[in-house]
Amino acid sequence: MTDPLDALYAPVEPVDPDPRFATRLRSRLARALALPEGVDMPRTVLDPEPVSAAQTTGYPGVIPYLAVADARRALVWYVDVLGARPRAEPIVMPDGRLGHAELELAGGVIMLADEHPEIEFTAPTPGAGTAVLLHIEVSDVDATANRAVEAGARLERLPADESYGRSATLVDPFGHRWTISDMAASSAQEASPGHGDVSYASLWLPDDAAAAAFYAAVLGWRFAPGGGPEGRQVEGVSPPLGLWGGQQHRTTFLCFAVDDVAAAVERVRAAGGEAGEPRQEHGGLLADCVDDQGLAFSLSEAAGRGRTTSGPAPAHGDLAYLTLGVGDTVRAQAFLSAVLGWRFTPGRMEDGWNVDGVAPMAGMHGGAERPVIVPMFAVDDIESAVARVRVAGGTATDPEQMPYGITADCTDDQGFSFYLGQLG
Repeated sequence: MTDPLDALYAPVEPVDPDPRFATRLRSRLARALALPEGVDMPRTVLDPEPVSAAQTTGYPGVIPYLAVADARRALVWYVDVLGARPRAEPIVMPDGRLGHAELELAGGVIMLADEHPEIEFTAPTPGAGTAVLLHIEVSDVDATANRAVEAGARLERLPADESYGRSATLVDPFGHRWTISDMAASSAQEASPGHGDVSYASLWLPDDAAAAAFYAAVLGWRFAPGGGPEGRQVEGVSPPLGLWGGQQHRTTFLCFAVDDVAAAVERVRAAGGEAGEPRQEHGGLLADCVDDQGLAFSLSEAAGRGRTTSGPAPAHGDLAYLTLGVGDTVRAQAFLSAVLGWRFTPGRMEDGWNVDGVAPMAGMHGGAERPVIVPMFAVDDIESAVARVRVAGGTATDPEQMPYGITADCTDDQGFSFYLGQLG
């Protein structure tokens, strides 16, 4: 019998490698050599077989690798603004530059490093444009855009509703262009505010930090920075909501969508109110106004095209209903009809009125010493929501069955009045 170990003594005869293997190996080596010296590349670059990256490393198949002029600052920026999460400690090169860093972002991964011009790995040149557009899904396009701009980004395209959802385009402080989108809002064209609808609401109260803690505990709200030191934006609710601190008159400030801000401003003045000149904001034209009984509000041209349907039912935490308390309902109806085209029908209570065909739904009552607007927030389970109000330091009546659902009258721990509604 031939000894199988005899083969070990046979002379070595070189053979040509498999052409497919050679091509893959050459490609892997080229990718590895193109990156800064000393960087330990992940297996997605060096893996010997073209198998799914998720099977080997947990990386997606294609990963953007960004060159930035200040990688340390970029890591903080992407975490704070876009909600990224570091995957591991960055690799620091002997000269102090970051040679490699990884972030988990919106279910994917981005890699980045300081620029290394010596190997032609360079950051975008300001004003020269970029060759790549990065896309990310976010829960609230407007809040993310505002947060990015406040942190130094340049907004190239304002948030807008498209057939595929709501989106905006911005360039971050490091020169990279991003499209931020909410594909889940693909019905936003139908649910967008029409003329006379509320396009934005803000809770005015003394302490925005205390309010943020209270409503996070009661409604699960998450917050992004607002337009000033005492402002915060609520993420992922409809219509867009905010908090504004430093206010002793606890009320809800409303911004109404109109087809033409300039024309609406003239109607405000003709009806006996006051209106500032329209100004350009991130969301479009805006004008600050006061009606003829002292109710402050603003006008926005954010919608313009009108609402084609009533939109989806309010979800947990959304603004579901508004109650306007005014001194004289006759004057208020005349003013709001002239300015916004609102129509009214009698309500269930004396001097109570329903506003027809607006979103969110609204009503009005008279006899208020000072104009005040009380919101109702939708909740999934009113019993547990009432319990959370009380635990958080607020007050709440026991839930009561109404024709449209179960409601409770509440105040927060600063005396701001609101309702909870388990609707439907």
